[in-house]
Amino acid sequence: MHVLIAPDKFKGTLTAREAADAIARGWRKARPKDSLELLPISDGGDGFGEVMGELLVAKPTKVKIVDAAHRRCTALWWWAAQSKTAIIESARVIGLAMLPKGKFHPFDLDTFGVGAVLRAALQAGAKEIIVGIGGSATNDGGFGMARALGWKFFDHDDNEIQRWTDLEQLAHVHRPTDALRTKITVAVDVQNPLLGMRGASRVYGPQKGLRSQDFTKAERCLSRLAAVLKDQHGLDAARNPGAGAAGGLGFGLMVFAGARFQSGFELVAKHSRLRQRLKRAALVITGEGAIDRTTAMGKGCGEVARHCQTFGIPCVGLGGKVIPSLLVRKMFSQVSGLTDLTSTEDALRRSAFWLRHLAEKTAANLICKPALRR
Repeated sequence: MHVLIAPDKFKGTLTAREAADAIARGWRKARPKDSLELLPISDGGDGFGEVMGELLVAKPTKVKIVDAAHRRCTALWWWAAQSKTAIIESARVIGLAMLPKGKFHPFDLDTFGVGAVLRAALQAGAKEIIVGIGGSATNDGGFGMARALGWKFFDHDDNEIQRWTDLEQLAHVHRPTDALRTKITVAVDVQNPLLGMRGASRVYGPQKGLRSQDFTKAERCLSRLAAVLKDQHGLDAARNPGAGAAGGLGFGLMVFAGARFQSGFELVAKHSRLRQRLKRAALVITGEGAIDRTTAMGKGCGEVARHCQTFGIPCVGLGGKVIPSLLVRKMFSQVSGLTDLTSTEDALRRSAFWLRHLAEKTAANLICKPALRR
């Protein structure tokens, strides 16, 4: 039978490509006659650049910039010269995984590096820039990125503001002389606004190190930024779905760069012609680091399963760990995790090894009935 292998990354251990390769090796061992098609996927977070770069035949390009803590680093972005399309993965620039755990507080971090990569893409002549913004370490509303693009922020004494935590004193915002005219698409799959109980600081801030006592200050700073931009420049995006993504970087890309939003998974699905691939498949295997209730909330693995249901194709979910629920059982024809075979520590240490064995075991003991395909 024809099997489509379409996993997302196993965060912190395997890229989507590595996961697909491991699954394929295990599956072939148990079912060598099956025809396998590998399609690494992403929802706009970690690994988005590599996945989209492969789909658009874009060349990895290095640029020297600073990370979220303003430490010098070399980041990758992807350049498709023929279509003049640039692909930027924020996690490769200001990603939380790039920083030593617990060393930096979000008050000391910003998105300046993203603006620097945007500048590099513009200098290369980009006609379109696609930005995946998941996995960031920041909570600055895109303030640092804006400064890298030439925006300037001043307090009531006309002192330039250089830290986002001083935005409470914001009085004036000056636009750069050269307006951004390049089409910018933001790949994101969350709907949170910038402010409030469902906003950037309260929902995503704790993952990055914000404490409950930090919320008031963070909200005051981002609220003041949004208010001044609305009053002085008519830029009103704080309530837009997705404005709170990546610590407000979504908001920043909207107001400072004129970006439009699109589902990260749907971008990948469009460029990979996922629907056409599904029509050929008798079975689909997907996976990610953790399969749980959040898998259904726009994550790539869950979106693959949802599309399979539409086409009437059985979908097998392989995860690093699986937290069973009625929702998970409804999404997948069958599901299993690496921790069914070994300890959590060993699964993290030897993810490719155990994913290969899990795929082999799943193939040898396939429960679901493949779809009939002519």
